[in-house]
Amino acid sequence: MRALQIVFFLAVVSLITYGMHHYLWARLVRDPEWPLVWSRFGTGALVVAGLSLPLGMFLNRLLPRAVMTPIAWAIFSWMGLSFFLLLGFAATDGARVLMAAVAGAHDPVRRRFMARVIASAVGAAGLVTGLFAVRTALAPWTVRRVSVRLAGLPPALHGMRVVQLTDVHVGSMIGRDFIASMVRAVNALEPDLIAITGDLVDGPVSALGPHVAPLAELRAKHGTFFVTGNHEYYSGVDAWVAELRRLGVRVLDNERVAVGEGDAVIDLAGVNDWSAKRFDTYKPDLAKALAGRDPARPVVLLAHQPKHIRQAVEKGVSLMLSGHTHGGQIWPWTKLVALDQPYLAGLHREAGTQIYVSEGTGYWGPPMRIGTAPEIALITLERA
Repeated sequence: MRALQIVFFLAVVSLITYGMHHYLWARLVRDPEWPLVWSRFGTGALVVAGLSLPLGMFLNRLLPRAVMTPIAWAIFSWMGLSFFLLLGFAATDGARVLMAAVAGAHDPVRRRFMARVIASAVGAAGLVTGLFAVRTALAPWTVRRVSVRLAGLPPALHGMRVVQLTDVHVGSMIGRDFIASMVRAVNALEPDLIAITGDLVDGPVSALGPHVAPLAELRAKHGTFFVTGNHEYYSGVDAWVAELRRLGVRVLDNERVAVGEGDAVIDLAGVNDWSAKRFDTYKPDLAKALAGRDPARPVVLLAHQPKHIRQAVEKGVSLMLSGHTHGGQIWPWTKLVALDQPYLAGLHREAGTQIYVSEGTGYWGPPMRIGTAPEIALITLERA
């Protein structure tokens, strides 16, 4: 069954990739009617680029990380650039059709000239946009400071500082240096508690273990906690849970712990990722995570996907911390993400439950961001 799912996924990806690159070929090569040598070069380049996307996903699991890193940069940068080119040509197609109607079918020279102008302009705009997007994704994190008022928060915990990390995506392009720098930035904030809300890795422990190792240096008064995201299940969830525990990170497997001292405590709960329902281990069970809790005590829930908010409201959760969306990562992709998730980014309230959705500390796929920024969230809990 798993093999069939993989084959189906690759088939769908291949069909989409073919359609996308055929469209780009038509607009960049066929319509402008460049000289033969340039047409052949453009056609060959687009064929190679198109084959690289599904092939890269396959090779990512086979090649050593040191070999895959430059390949991944090339493949995923093209993925982002091709997205901008598609948007550009889609936006100009209406004008292109209008110009063709005005010029008339009898004027091929004018049509070819306009096709070349459009191809050159869209290509240049796409490249500039891509470079700006890469610069934004690789920029230093924004420390997003958020104050959340919780009813029933003990006076002694007023001002409690919670750092949230999420969607780091350690893999072919994000490695040990990134993690070490992130750890230093987090420790400088002097948090009381650190929450990692999933999608930490994109690959097996055997390849990425050394790159995640600096997490052992995280320091917080009440410790560091982790819940699974969907990408942990693609990367060997059992091995990663064991590795994180070895590094001193507390993995909340549908469970709840008391945070604080004496009577001045709150509940911290963690639920496994929503998508894990189709996997054999670490399935989500919010009822188990919250079983037996004192309803008068505030509870902060770590849940990778904002989709958990419906259940969290029913269970009387005070605050939920999520990620998964990357804030959409690249506008206007945000519009599609919003169709799948109830919240994209920021602090929201639904009934009596508040939810904070981080835009993510790393990135996935193209090393690019438009309209979003990598963040480390510093959440200060205050008495309502």
